[in-house]
Amino acid sequence: MPITSQQVTGHAFLRQMYEDSYFPDHVVDQGEAILLRLCERVEADRPSGLESLYALTQAATDECNLLDREFVAAGSEIETVAGEWICDEFYFVASAYGFADADVDELTSGRDW
Repeated sequence: MPITSQQVTGHAFLRQMYEDSYFPDHVVDQGEAILLRLCERVEADRPSGLESLYALTQAATDECNLLDREFVAAGSEIETVAGEWICDEFYFVASAYGFADADVDELTSGRDW
């Protein structure tokens, strides 16, 4: 399902990570894909409230937890600053779909990075 939100389609996900050579682009691409799948899920499921949104973001957080292994295998990791950048992207997605009151920590509550 193609993403219909112009705000989302015009957004450069994980820009800071792409600009930092510490993070291999081919792994950052996987992170961007996780975020885009999250947007597709939000558009398809149309969560009615924060709890429904948090269920979707938890699934994406679980994918990011696995992605950290890919970063480590490539000689990198999701360290503190990168973790904040990723959390910012989750909040961007929430806000873009009308959930500006979402708690950024709750959006990624299951993270281990």
